[in-house]
Amino acid sequence: MAKAKRRTFTAAYKQRILQEADSVAATPGGIGALLRREGLYSSHLVSWRRERRAGMLEALKPRKRGPRSERNPLEEENQKLRRQNVRLTEDLRKANIIIEVQKKVAALLGNPIPDVDPEEKS
Repeated sequence: MAKAKRRTFTAAYKQRILQEADSVAATPGGIGALLRREGLYSSHLVSWRRERRAGMLEALKPRKRGPRSERNPLEEENQKLRRQNVRLTEDLRKANIIIEVQKKVAALLGNPIPDVDPEEKS
């Protein structure tokens, strides 16, 4: 199945449609008839009018879509490490809670687990 091609409109076409829409705006159903005839949506007119109001005559010309900008590999690795750090910190917090619960259960059963200092562990 062939992929549909995105329509592009020239600046002259956009300006012509905007002028025609402005001229038929007073007649009931005029803009709707214009949109049906041209196969456009009202959102086209809204965005083109917004661009015209902003004074962006260049904005009426189609914008070139290019490849994404190159990502910095160090920034990507930094983000990955930050996510990993958050995940591991959360895992450690959960593990400490579990250990504390196990100590309390052992104390209730009469078999206390002694605290081990991290320095003595090695």
